[in-house]
Amino acid sequence: MISTRVGYTGGNKENPTYRALGDHAESIEIDYDPAVISYRELLEIFWKSHDPGSRPWSRQYMSAIFYHSEEQKNLAIESMKLEEASTHRKIYTEISPAAKFYLAEDYHQKYYLRQRPELIRALKAIYPSDDDFVNSTVAARLNGYLALKGPYPALQAELGDLLPPRESKNLLDIVRGPDRW
Repeated sequence: MISTRVGYTGGNKENPTYRALGDHAESIEIDYDPAVISYRELLEIFWKSHDPGSRPWSRQYMSAIFYHSEEQKNLAIESMKLEEASTHRKIYTEISPAAKFYLAEDYHQKYYLRQRPELIRALKAIYPSDDDFVNSTVAARLNGYLALKGPYPALQAELGDLLPPRESKNLLDIVRGPDRW
């Protein structure tokens, strides 16, 4: 992943917010390099990351794929059929054309990072503007590792490629802490 942002899409309300969502769904916008990870691989991660066989109790929390091209649409439909066949369950995922994406409020962005104020301080020194922070590959990667508790050696390798050595070491020291990995 190059970057991720959380927000709202799929509805008609202009400028939705968490408290006034209208008919939008909470969603994530992903920038990725297809030379590194394919759309098909992203779909595999999507299916493994949640239970698409649970009926959503509201549109806000529904399972959905918002596609940007006919190729993405076809791959999404194909992957959903495979998921249904392999699980022998009805899938409640909506597959719809991508609509305007509205960025969620700052406090929703990089949620797991925001639970670690020492990491936020270190990242804000590197990315002083909120836009740079939200769109940062480093912030997206760190947030993902914190959420999924990814392997520390993989994080070391990635940050070494994304940041100068001093900044990388500082962030790794904070992430590792005494009780992690």
